[in-house]
Amino acid sequence: MTFVQRHAYGFGAGFAALLWPFFPRRRRLSVANIIKCGIASDESEARRIAKKAWCHLAGHVCEALCVPGVVNAGNWREHLDFGEADPAAVKLLLDTPDEPILLVSSHHGVWEAATNILSFARPMMAIARVMNNKLVAGWMAKHHFRGPVTIIDKNHGFTTGILRKWEEDRAAMTILMDQHTSKGARLTFLGRPARTFTSAARLAIRSGRRIVVGSFVRTAPYRYKLVGGAPVAFPRDADVEAAAQVLNDRLGDAIRRYPEQYLWAHRRWRDDK
Repeated sequence: MTFVQRHAYGFGAGFAALLWPFFPRRRRLSVANIIKCGIASDESEARRIAKKAWCHLAGHVCEALCVPGVVNAGNWREHLDFGEADPAAVKLLLDTPDEPILLVSSHHGVWEAATNILSFARPMMAIARVMNNKLVAGWMAKHHFRGPVTIIDKNHGFTTGILRKWEEDRAAMTILMDQHTSKGARLTFLGRPARTFTSAARLAIRSGRRIVVGSFVRTAPYRYKLVGGAPVAFPRDADVEAAAQVLNDRLGDAIRRYPEQYLWAHRRWRDDK
């Protein structure tokens, strides 16, 4: 690895630490979220977790940008740790290339880097916000995502063409479902009221496809561990909101194990009164 690649995470985290004092609203929001979710019982511990999570976000982004220069088709498995993962989830994710699946996660751990690396195992499709600026969008497509990753504008939804491509490519459809939505279902996330996207649950019920739920967390430079349980499947007559709540609970379990790698600074619980 080059010097920049080796220290990318540290550069990002260090820069974020310098900026942390200049974002008082984000600091207060993070600390309040951590305490209200029961992650920490005192403010000093909540402040420590909040700062660590803030620095992790910047460190992860910088490291993710360097992943294509470090991880390749010959060594990608060396960068993933499945020692604590459910064997059925690992088999479905990596060793069942003939089956389209859903990969449901949150803004926890290393969601960007994991998408890059998993593209060596199977085609990947990711629901994401597409930048309005064409120059920025072009740069992101060229430098940020590598491998067979198809980015789907979250504002367009699951069109017939997208679903056909998912089935034909036998891809992993990646969905981050912890963003706030004013039109989502009234569920709970980490024990607090939170409007939730139900698209992952609806797609799983409609298609009958299995879901891997969880996060990849960073354990060392370019080393990522899967945190999550056995694959989830819902019957065709399942209740959508109940299914979405199951996914929320699974994601919450992973976050509670590694709270220092979650994006506490975003306004996830806007309906929490």
